[in-house]
Amino acid sequence: MKKKLTLGLFGFGCVGQGLYRVLQETKGLQTEIRRICILNPEKSRSLPAELFTTSREALLDDPEIDVIVELINDPDKALDIVRGAVNRGKDVVTANKRMLAEHLDEILALQKATGRSILYEAAVCGSIPIIRNLEEYYDNDSLSRIEGIFNGSTNYILTRIDEERLSFDEALKAAQDLGFAELDPSLDVEGFDPTFKLSILIAHAFGKRIPPEDILRIGIGKLSPSDLSYARKNNLKIKLVAGAYSTGETITALVAPKFVRDNHALFPIRNEFNAVVVEGSFAEEQLFVGKGAGGNPTGAAVLSDIAALRYGYRYEYRKWQENTKDVSSEPIIEVSVGFENPNLVSFEDFIAFYGGERVGKMNRMWGSVSWQTLRLWAETNGISVVLSPEALPAVRTRLTIAEQALV
Repeated sequence: MKKKLTLGLFGFGCVGQGLYRVLQETKGLQTEIRRICILNPEKSRSLPAELFTTSREALLDDPEIDVIVELINDPDKALDIVRGAVNRGKDVVTANKRMLAEHLDEILALQKATGRSILYEAAVCGSIPIIRNLEEYYDNDSLSRIEGIFNGSTNYILTRIDEERLSFDEALKAAQDLGFAELDPSLDVEGFDPTFKLSILIAHAFGKRIPPEDILRIGIGKLSPSDLSYARKNNLKIKLVAGAYSTGETITALVAPKFVRDNHALFPIRNEFNAVVVEGSFAEEQLFVGKGAGGNPTGAAVLSDIAALRYGYRYEYRKWQENTKDVSSEPIIEVSVGFENPNLVSFEDFIAFYGGERVGKMNRMWGSVSWQTLRLWAETNGISVVLSPEALPAVRTRLTIAEQALV
């Protein structure tokens, strides 16, 4: 075990400052930040000016720095930093989920070629140690699903809308005021952020590479008052759920709003909290919950990776070598659809029409539809799509008696 690690830090925003705070409060770790590379040298900061630099080479070429910690937003620059670090014999800790999701093949190749570690627990679900658990605890368990709430911003927005009857714009503004959502919230509300995270987790859970563009993605921006009214009347909650499901010889992955019942593990997850449900053949269903937004929770995840490097820890990607499953290209899934124009809606298998009180001009139907249809509806104005409470990527021809009571 190495007694001391010297860090070079790229980025000193919310997460970088969170990491600095938790480092100062962690006794016995024997880790120090030697230099911090920043973009704007004119910005006022509380730390000594000599700690900061705008030169990436000042960190990458410093022989005293053992570990590069990459915490910037730009995925292209982040990838260049990772390449430069491992090729100079340094380990890397990163939180850039887009960079990882889009370039995971190269990340694995870099680790194999250089013998260095690239750790990224903080890239997925904030303070929840899900990647480490998938690598260590579930490495020999055949998983059937991994799903959850992977974005704290959207969960906070949906919580405020549900509990306080705020409008979407009001709830979004509240999330932005607290720093949970960016001024440009599209990565969150359109579902890109949880899609990146799901792509990363699939590699560790199933050993399969599914790029973000191959994951079905529907955000919360098109949720209608009809969706919210239906949920309240039927004791349901709407969550933006990211999920990957292994059935037979195929894996299906999607991110979409979903109605969840009060007996579902995700039902009580509120505000900026994230949650991950893992179901395996041996361990069965298990739930992980933690804060998914904020400097301290994410900084703590970064710190966990740094501490693991003192022991020479590396991801082994054991399932990556064993997987023979294909990606399901055309599954069928059960959804609830709100719509104004019935000519825009058709199902592989129609289930029911919701004959309750209409909200505005929206009608609602339930049915099973194809992936291709869902992608089309996600891009069509006047249609809102929410997965049914038990929606899984398989054909379901009719609701059970208990489910019919909902519609």
